[in-house]
Amino acid sequence: MDPAAIVEGSVALAASDFSIMSMFARADIVVKAVMIGLIVASLWSWTVIFDKWMRVGSLSRKADKFEDVFWSGKSLDDLYQNLGHKPAHPMAVVFVSAMRELRRSFEKRGESSQLFNVKDRIEKVMNVTISREMATAEKNLGFLATVGSTAPFVGLFGTVWGIMNAFQSIAASRDTSLAVVAPGIAEALFATALGLLAAIPAVIFYNKFTNDLNRYSVRLEGFAEEFSAILSRQLEERGI
Repeated sequence: MDPAAIVEGSVALAASDFSIMSMFARADIVVKAVMIGLIVASLWSWTVIFDKWMRVGSLSRKADKFEDVFWSGKSLDDLYQNLGHKPAHPMAVVFVSAMRELRRSFEKRGESSQLFNVKDRIEKVMNVTISREMATAEKNLGFLATVGSTAPFVGLFGTVWGIMNAFQSIAASRDTSLAVVAPGIAEALFATALGLLAAIPAVIFYNKFTNDLNRYSVRLEGFAEEFSAILSRQLEERGI
């Protein structure tokens, strides 16, 4: 058999192989860089998604348990002592920060503390604590938003670049047959597919986690308002 024919047959077979690894191996260095970047972004997005899924669920469960104990009629001082100095979730952190500020107010100024000043400081402490805890809970959500908004365009860039290479192959070979164009176009479209593969889950879960954390933030604010009202009644009963 003619060696040249064997080589041509091997090249044709390689060009007709549209498996993922083959398309990646044939791609231009720029398209390969786009593919690798999108794959890394997709893997990191799924890491963030699984982490947030577990954390957000844990926040809700711990808040449920805490509220059950809080509204059970147990002494606030006992609850504060049981939580210690390392509360395990944002709602407990809000409670501990408010109780700590209340105790500090009495220690510094004793029974002469005015009700308005004490209430005002406690509310400010709880608001700052809620903002800080929510910022921690929302960590890495910005990455999902970035991937969701930019990955399709990065994939499109790889597609455009790949199609440009395909047309250059046509010009160089002076052959407009589908066999010449198809491999380059397939590699280019694969970059678009990777962009969508990275973007779609990122957008879906970003919206889900944003809504979940918004509801949780409202829940914390509601708890802070109710707790502030309880502390106000206790201060009034003391005649402060």
